[in-house]
Amino acid sequence: MTAAPAAASAVPPPPRRTFVDLLFDFALWGGLIVLLLVSFDKVEMHNIPRLVSNSENMRQFGQDFLRPDFGNIRAYVEAMWLTIQIALWGTALAVLLGIPLGLLSARNIAPFWVVQPVRRVLDLLRSIPDLVMGTIFLVAVGLGPLAGVLALALNTGGVLGKLFSEAVESIDPRPVEGVRATGAKPLHEIVWGVIPQVAPLWTSFALYRFESNSRAATVLGLIGAGGIGRLLFDSLNGFNYSQVSAIAIVIVVAVSLIDLLSQAIRKRLL
Repeated sequence: MTAAPAAASAVPPPPRRTFVDLLFDFALWGGLIVLLLVSFDKVEMHNIPRLVSNSENMRQFGQDFLRPDFGNIRAYVEAMWLTIQIALWGTALAVLLGIPLGLLSARNIAPFWVVQPVRRVLDLLRSIPDLVMGTIFLVAVGLGPLAGVLALALNTGGVLGKLFSEAVESIDPRPVEGVRATGAKPLHEIVWGVIPQVAPLWTSFALYRFESNSRAATVLGLIGAGGIGRLLFDSLNGFNYSQVSAIAIVIVVAVSLIDLLSQAIRKRLL
């Protein structure tokens, strides 16, 4: 009869936050609120009422946008297919780049003097926008889809390298220790102890970036890197919103199909 009260009394009390923790939370959220208030005028939030005052312009735009012009649908589909191929090749090269960089930047795999320089390289690759990289490669290889592929490969390689390293750092060390106990070399530890644990997660990351690159490749087309972006840019410059609507629908359908395919693949892997 006394076991229940004893068990109840053995339950530890909920953890209490210290004054330092509360002060940190206050500074963090208070600073965020102050930053939002300070930037209110900088981002012109006071112009939100224009959404209503310029309703006539929006109505005219909406009328054209709701009447998509599919007269040139074959060209749109071909350009979108090229965009997808750009994204596919860019992602594939990024995976090849991200795997060694991810392993070399994982603190539980590589030494400190290797991790830090590699992480700075990943920071550099992630920080340069796709459009800037695309412009650089346009100068190097000329107009066309290759510039888009290389721009996506470097930028996405930096992102995947970061994600891959975080996945490696969260693995269970016991399989690696078991492989090491057999006298295997470090490369064998990675192949047999690390890769099997992270492969499904790495694949999920790569598929997600392929979806993102399908949209990013559209933007790269605006600077002459191939794909449907050029058609979209020309239609926008010509104020032909019916064509813009048709191109947008093609992009949405393509990205949605890629998303469904990625979900199906992830379910089979995870």
